[in-house]
Amino acid sequence: MKKIIKNGTVVTASDTFSADICIENGVVSMIGHELHDPQAEIIDASGCYIFPGGIDPHTHLDMPFGGTVTKDDFETGTIAAAFGGTTTIIDFCLTNKGEPLQSAIDTWHKKSKDKAVIDYSFHLMIGEINDDVLTELKEVINKEGITSFKVFMAYKNVFQADDGTLYRTLLAAKDLGALVMVHAENGDVIDYLTKQALKEGKTDPIYHALTRPPEVEGEATGRACQLTELADSQLYVVHVSCKEAVEQISKARDKGLNIWGETCPQYLVLDKTYLEKPNFEGAKYVWSPPLRDKEHQEVLWNALKNGQLQTLGSDQCSFDFKGQKELGRGDFTKIPNGGPTIEDRISILFSEGVQKGRITLNQFVDITSTRIAKLFGLFPKKGTIAVGTDADIVIFDPKKERVLSANTHHMAVDYNAFEGMKIKGEPITVLSRGEYVIKNKTFVGKPGRGQYIKRAKYGKSLNLSVNETLRI
Repeated sequence: MKKIIKNGTVVTASDTFSADICIENGVVSMIGHELHDPQAEIIDASGCYIFPGGIDPHTHLDMPFGGTVTKDDFETGTIAAAFGGTTTIIDFCLTNKGEPLQSAIDTWHKKSKDKAVIDYSFHLMIGEINDDVLTELKEVINKEGITSFKVFMAYKNVFQADDGTLYRTLLAAKDLGALVMVHAENGDVIDYLTKQALKEGKTDPIYHALTRPPEVEGEATGRACQLTELADSQLYVVHVSCKEAVEQISKARDKGLNIWGETCPQYLVLDKTYLEKPNFEGAKYVWSPPLRDKEHQEVLWNALKNGQLQTLGSDQCSFDFKGQKELGRGDFTKIPNGGPTIEDRISILFSEGVQKGRITLNQFVDITSTRIAKLFGLFPKKGTIAVGTDADIVIFDPKKERVLSANTHHMAVDYNAFEGMKIKGEPITVLSRGEYVIKNKTFVGKPGRGQYIKRAKYGKSLNLSVNETLRI
């Protein structure tokens, strides 16, 4: 059915204006004033902002790790994402050495089939590089539309790839039109520090952070940037958590390199002391990179404001405290890494960023949606509100105050990483391709309605211009 959204304030990455939005056949068909159609459903957005649907570039749903599997799958995870104002996610396919890349992709298609309530796509992990892998990468891009490859510089003997693999992946990505993503921590040094800590009987959750100091993230980030420069390629550094990494990315960008950085809400509002919570509750906050000293938070906020960092991902990777995080009692290395963040990503950035004057409204949209769409080949169909774009739209009440809690969130996990945090601003209604997923804060979507999205090659979306302020 045709819908017209009225009385709201439209916000894109470049403009803020009052307008009506007409939606037909899943796309925005008209933007203007005093739009009327007796056959259309009228959606009243009085007092609300109208944002393009959020895009989460960093999720781990139904992912095996540390002898267990993340609690949220493609159904519960995407429902929670929708409640949080996200209408597209990009999840990570984990590969196994010696096995065809397509087998990993097929596995992730099975995980997501008939479950996702919003649109989704995949990144692909690269753990080895050889002639077979290089040949298959071309097929992956053409057949699957996967145009981003993830290389781990950490998790020794599990995910970690060597520098040669990273460098050859960068070279391949340059030729193939793909974006290389890195988890930038020095896995070899972490391995040594971890073994030393356990040898000394240091087993509590706080030692997860103490064995992964900011220096190992800064070093790995700098190394990845230099290899990118050598390869004349493009790089996206995921989950940046500290000043040392920001400095390396900023220095590389000042040289004109195609290097981009992402941070996550947990690094903006939580700090290392959470890992010291009694009764092993610090385990709830074990993820990698770890939480840092509080001083790093303002560095990250400033980096978002001045463009040194460009995006916000959730790094959603949820494990129950009971029965999963508890696997690491007596040995912090056995605590499954990750936390539940997919639902609160956008609201935290709005409340702590826009409401407190750290970033502008337009920067908020760019950081949570537009820039991600451009980097990962989704723009202009997604990431903005303009005639012809997918009607992925969030009606957001900036005045709504609430307290984040496991008692009210929609993730399947048994705790909330931001428990008790007071925030201002909440998604009220969320449309995906013109269909209600959340209506007046109630889930009305359907598992399986989410579509797999094939993405364009890197660079094709970066320089596209769309008349985002078209008014009729």
